[in-house]
Amino acid sequence: MLDAQTIATVKSTLPAVAACGPKLTAHFYDRMLSHHPELKNVFNMNNQRNGAQREALFNAICAYGANLENLAVLLPAVEKIAQKHTSLNIQPEQYAIVGEHLLATIKELLNPGEEVLAAWGRAYGVLAQVFIQREEAIYQESEQQVGGWRGTRAFRISAIEQQSAVIKSITLTPVDGGAVATFQPGQYVTVHLHPAAFEHQQIRQYSLTHSSNGQDYRIAVKREAQGTVSGYLHQHAKVGDEVQLAAPHGDFFMQIDPATPVALISAGVGQTPMLAMLHTLADQHHAAPVSWLHATENGEQHAFSEEVTTTGKRLNDFVQQIWYREPTEQDVDRFNAQGLMDVTLMSARLQDKNTHYYLCGPLGFMQFVGTQLRDAGVEADRIHYEVFGPHKVL
Repeated sequence: MLDAQTIATVKSTLPAVAACGPKLTAHFYDRMLSHHPELKNVFNMNNQRNGAQREALFNAICAYGANLENLAVLLPAVEKIAQKHTSLNIQPEQYAIVGEHLLATIKELLNPGEEVLAAWGRAYGVLAQVFIQREEAIYQESEQQVGGWRGTRAFRISAIEQQSAVIKSITLTPVDGGAVATFQPGQYVTVHLHPAAFEHQQIRQYSLTHSSNGQDYRIAVKREAQGTVSGYLHQHAKVGDEVQLAAPHGDFFMQIDPATPVALISAGVGQTPMLAMLHTLADQHHAAPVSWLHATENGEQHAFSEEVTTTGKRLNDFVQQIWYREPTEQDVDRFNAQGLMDVTLMSARLQDKNTHYYLCGPLGFMQFVGTQLRDAGVEADRIHYEVFGPHKVL
């Protein structure tokens, strides 16, 4: 626990830290990565270049400093970050490196004096221990379950399927032939890649797209125009190639009772965690209504269409609604509505006050749909969402 003087000192200097904006975390990352270039094998350098990671860290620092007396409110954010950290195989000694360069950054940009730096150091130390302890618990949970492991494990690509013009699914099977850890529908696995063409190791999280089977994992990868890893997986990966995987992680997953209606809402490749949820509901013969709402550009980019329809037929009460933003002449009968998703078209279906809503897609899409749901009277605790990349609040 932090003493009252430390809390007061940190909070009194928080406005000056906040006034630096993402400049603070930009300086921090530049400083740390110049002293420890080996960490470029851990951080997503694309998120460094576009500023997303720097913004996320800045927001986290401000949130922590503002809630030193009530850290419980930060626990959901801590869990999300700890899940991501364990997927990256972050180790306790790396927290010391982060702390050193964070304090050096505050000193170099603000020069607040040794008393203030000491207070921020104590505050950081408490937060680091929270993460270290939670992450060790996650590592142990992953390692001790049947088919589980700590760190990374070798997998072989056993199948690649073209699901749309921009999305491929990839099935991964363990090289050692053993079982694989179970997962909750909505969680992800993490691919660690370092082919000869890459200057640094690249690490990416991909949602699992089927129900847990103890034998293999299937992911789906959208080809991004400037995507280092997605480009490699689309253009160069082939059946038989080996990759390293971290065990399944993630705090976004479906846990409901059989009587709960479910709405799975997605856009583009955001449907990937929803697929695992849909397959799981079908495997469980879920009796309550299940609604599938999906938006994409057109039929060429509409992935897993037949799979969703076939899986939905296994459910007692399943309805899907598809939006195409710019349908082509070939898309007749493939979609239900044109333009942006309007959940009011499903208002009769979704009016049950017990329905839980699971969202995934671009941030703007989820904010747009989230506003519609809130305007329709849906309470926040029934809206669950996943954001790809550095976390942002819906």
